[in-house]
Amino acid sequence: MRLSRVALVPVVFLAVCVLPFAAASPWAALVLLLPLAAAVWVLRVGVDVDDEAITTRGVLGQRRVAWDDLAGIRVVRNARLRLVTRGGGEVRLPVLRARDLPRLAGWSGGRFEVPQPPAA
Repeated sequence: MRLSRVALVPVVFLAVCVLPFAAASPWAALVLLLPLAAAVWVLRVGVDVDDEAITTRGVLGQRRVAWDDLAGIRVVRNARLRLVTRGGGEVRLPVLRARDLPRLAGWSGGRFEVPQPPAA
């Protein structure tokens, strides 16, 4: 799962906005690195799920957690998700939120289930 490519629209808007400032001097052209970095982030960051593991991808690297090494999933502040490994470590899931848990459970092939809220 990746961010929607629609997220590149504000990046293009940012590039257009900083273009006059960047044209002011050769050193000011360095601000064009900001939209470039934002575009790389939108295109690179995400989560891949396959039969063997969950792979989280960041701008500079990736981390692969095998299903056998997964102890659970923790919901932290702002409904963000973290994988909890059997060794006690945590791995951030960059683009997934608590609302994505049912979809992640489906991708896992039944390796975990999402608890349902109690009936009122």
